[in-house]
Formats: sequence, C-alpha cells, structure tokens
Amino acid sequence: MVIWQITDLIRYVERTNRKLISFLDSINYNDFTVTFSDKNPGPSFLALNNAFNNVMTEFRKSRADKEEHYNYLQTIVQHISIGIVVFLPTGKVVLTNEALFKMIGISTLRNLKELKHVNKDLPDSLQKLKSGEKTLVKLFLDDKVTQLSVFATEFKMQNEAYTLVSIQDISSELEEKEIESWQKLIRVLTHEIMNSITPISSLAQTVREIMIDEAQDQIVLRPLEQDDVDNIANALNTIQRRSQGLLNFVELYRNLTRIPRPNFRYVSVKELILRVRQLMLPRFENDNILFHLLIDPEQLMLTIDPDLIEQVIINLLLNSCDAVKEVEQSWIKLEAILNNNGKVTIEIKDNGSGITPDLLDKIFMPFFTSKRDGSGIGLSLSRQIMHLHKGTISVKSNPGHGATFTLIF
Repeated sequence: MVIWQITDLIRYVERTNRKLISFLDSINYNDFTVTFSDKNPGPSFLALNNAFNNVMTEFRKSRADKEEHYNYLQTIVQHISIGIVVFLPTGKVVLTNEALFKMIGISTLRNLKELKHVNKDLPDSLQKLKSGEKTLVKLFLDDKVTQLSVFATEFKMQNEAYTLVSIQDISSELEEKEIESWQKLIRVLTHEIMNSITPISSLAQTVREIMIDEAQDQIVLRPLEQDDVDNIANALNTIQRRSQGLLNFVELYRNLTRIPRPNFRYVSVKELILRVRQLMLPRFENDNILFHLLIDPEQLMLTIDPDLIEQVIINLLLNSCDAVKEVEQSWIKLEAILNNNGKVTIEIKDNGSGITPDLLDKIFMPFFTSKRDGSGIGLSLSRQIMHLHKGTISVKSNPGHGATFTLIF
C-alpha cells in the first residue's frame, strides 16, 4: 500500500509538472491555441485545467486586441498623405508608408543607404537629424525640383532607440508663397519707382515746353525771361533730388540683398543687451521713454553673430521709440528668457499705438513702411538675419495697446 501511494504521488507530481511545462512553453512560443483537459480529472486537476484555459483565453484576447490596434495604426499610417519612415541608428528601416514611396519614387526601402539612388546626401541628412529638428530637402525627381519639409522625432521602445521622420512635399505651397512674395515686392517697387519717375517725366516735359519752340520747321530755343529761368532751375533741382532719391532707393535694395555671412561666436546675452542699452540710452532719455530690462537667467548664452543681432535689436527698439512718440508715460520692455521649449527668446514690447491687422502681414515686406521717412528695409533685413541664425522673428499687436516683437533662437 505504501509503495502504491508513493508511486501514485510521483505520477501526480509528474502530471502536474508536465501541465506546467506545457503551459509555460505555450506562453514562451506565443501559442495560445492550446487547451488543457484530462479524462476523469480529479477536483484539483479540473480547477488547474480551468485556470490554465482561462489564462490562455485572456492571452488570446490580448493578442487579438494588439493585432487590431496594430492594424488600426497601420491603416492610419498608410492613409495619411505625409511620408513616414522609422529607422534604427544603424539605418535599418522598420516602418514606411505608401506616401513616402510615391513622394520619392521608390517601391521598397529596407535601409536608409538605399536612398542614395534618390539623392546621395539624403541618407546622411536623415540620420543626422535630431529630435525636434526640421529641415528642407531639395530633390530632382522626374526632371523637376521637389521641395520636402523633413521633421524628426526620437523615441525608445524595448530599450531600442528609434527615429521617426515625417516628410511632406511643400513644393506647391512654396511656389504659391514665392509668387505671392514676388507680386508684393513688384507692387512696392513699382509704387516707389513711379513716385520718382512721374514727377521727373512731368518736370522734364515742362522744361522742354519752356525752352524749346517746336512750332517752326526746326527746333529752336525760346527767348527766356527771368521767371522762365527760375522755373527751369526749380524744375531741374526737383529732377535732381528725385533722381538722387531713386538712386538711394536702388542702393537700399542692393544692401538688402548683400547681408554678410554671420561670424558665429558664443556670447553672453546679458553683455549683448547691455551694449545695446548703452547705445540707445540717449534716445530713451531724449524722448522720456522708461526702459525696462529683464534677463532671466542672467547666464543665458547664444551662438550668434553679435554684430548682426545687435543690429536687429537696435532696429526693433528704434521702431518702438517711434511707436510711443505720441504716448504719455511711454515705456519699452526688453525681456530675454527661456521659453517653454528651452529656447532663448528676446521680446521687445511697447505701449505705443500698435499695428493694425491689415498691416501685420506686410511689415516684413521689403520697402513697405507706414512711416513718412522710413526706408522699409529694417524689418525685412531683421527677418533675413534671423533666418541666417536658424531663428524666427514674429509680431503680435493690439491696436491702441502696443506691439510685441519676438526673437526665438
């Protein structure tokens, strides 16, 4: 009896172990189709089988949910019109979509190196992108230029680093903006040139009528009285002034297109702004403008061309000085801070008359100005300088409540 009980106990333990091994193997190999049952099971084995089967059912539901979620995401990725590529640091591609293939004219992509057939610099450009960086890539596809906006983000999954890059064809949008910019520029240029040419032409015709008699067969000079001489001298002086004004205008345009390349240096924002304040102090005192300065933290550093950025800040401060001329208790605030994204931001605020909504989209246009003696190149020049620094310049204004210009580096 003792031997029989020992033998039955061993079989019981082995049977339990075999079920456990079978259950764990099923989980290990993701085989959730296995079911557990016995002929004439005892109460304990019946409960064990039910527990194993319930766990398998939950695993099957979980895998089905994951597959549905994966298919859902795949459908979205394939449906969107923006190209998507996800790759490892080695360049191995783990996810793409049809929009990417149509955009760059390929059918498959297993490694970024294969993109050398599209553009030899494209693989390196994508791999060098850091999280949050955006860049423009120009490709020549089917004998036409394609402009791609590329944005990268990085993430980790199962301790593996991945880079997700979205690629969007913005050629048509850029062409539209380029045409619109040219149209605006041509309108401004035409306006400025016509303002100079029209009086010159009119005065030249007046001088001709005073001096030349064309009624006879040959052109002869009329006899001139002193009043005629005075009128001719005034007309010629006006022609000379307008001609010089037109030459100055052309020179301004040349300066706008000849911005020097930045000489980047690592500089202290505080030292930069204090130099600007020292330069502007006589103007503030002369116009009774209260100037507020905030630098937080004071250790802010930037890699910039300090001479060019000084020019931008001075230009914005001069504009603010003009804006607060007619304001009692006028003030200007300059703040250098870190924004929510950790980028250095310089804001210049004033309590002037503000900018009307119809002018907000025009103030950065070359030669556009609302000031009587303005040249219209200051803000356009500032935007170009910020572009060379990979930064942005923007403006917010509420008419009657001042304006805020923001530089983000």
